[in-house]
Amino acid sequence: MKQITKTLVLLFFFSSLNVGAQGYYKKSRYRYELVGGLGFSNFLGDLGGANKVGTHFVRDFDFQSVRPVISAGFRYKDSRYWAVKGNINFGWLYGDDRLTFEPYRQNRNLSFRSPIGEISVQAEGYFTKEKQGHLYKIKNVKGWKNLDISAYGFIGVGVAFFNPKAKYQGKWYALQPLGTEGQDLPGGPKKYNRATMVIPIGIGGKYAINKQWSIGLEVGVRYSFSDYIDDVSTVYYDNDSINKYRGSVAAHFANPSINIVGPFDGISVTGTGQQRGSPKAKDAYIFTFVSVNYKFFVQRKTRSKF
Repeated sequence: MKQITKTLVLLFFFSSLNVGAQGYYKKSRYRYELVGGLGFSNFLGDLGGANKVGTHFVRDFDFQSVRPVISAGFRYKDSRYWAVKGNINFGWLYGDDRLTFEPYRQNRNLSFRSPIGEISVQAEGYFTKEKQGHLYKIKNVKGWKNLDISAYGFIGVGVAFFNPKAKYQGKWYALQPLGTEGQDLPGGPKKYNRATMVIPIGIGGKYAINKQWSIGLEVGVRYSFSDYIDDVSTVYYDNDSINKYRGSVAAHFANPSINIVGPFDGISVTGTGQQRGSPKAKDAYIFTFVSVNYKFFVQRKTRSKF
């Protein structure tokens, strides 16, 4: 909750910082912008990843787990240096222990895929001024046709919805209802929520084709408040109990290990109480978009001057 509060304070700070310097943009006819984007996602969590123990940053990026994502948004340019953008993003996340050469991950043999829907708002701070160009196309007048690239950093807050699934005998199963870590069983954790707050942080840039159209590139990490986007977080629950109360399918997804590591001193590395995931850090994911942006022409009402 403290992190959410800090983020909201930052967003308020960004949006109000430049109130005294908005004179130019109050006169601008191009403050509103539609944004549409296509790109890819990559999951950063317990499953899949690079050939090392899981982490939650770009060194765990796995090209084999890249999945598509689409985006739609609306940007309001508050001044030459600040903007606020609302986003609706939808895509897929994927992770598979079989894609890594890290032996403990391979031995665990877990996998998942999940749709990911995200609604967010972000504050953008521009490192360079965005040129406005000339109102009319006047011959031999320089301005808009010059190279116009703007770059920005952003931070935001949003909500993401997910539903991890895995495949068994040709059929996909939703994992949360199965309670693969003993959720709602004696001594097990509570069933997790399939919605989470997220904090988007990243950078972007735009290249203006003309006064109204531009193309952009944006890369952002989404830090979530959930450790169950991939259905993996803590330790193995007693598999016999899962089989008894939840059935054989749940027991399979709880522990599909392939026994290429251990046991050590007679103890299985995937036995009851052994580490299945790491609750020390929450799940995260990356969205990378190529966007097309269109600025609205808004007619400005002015008084006649004599």
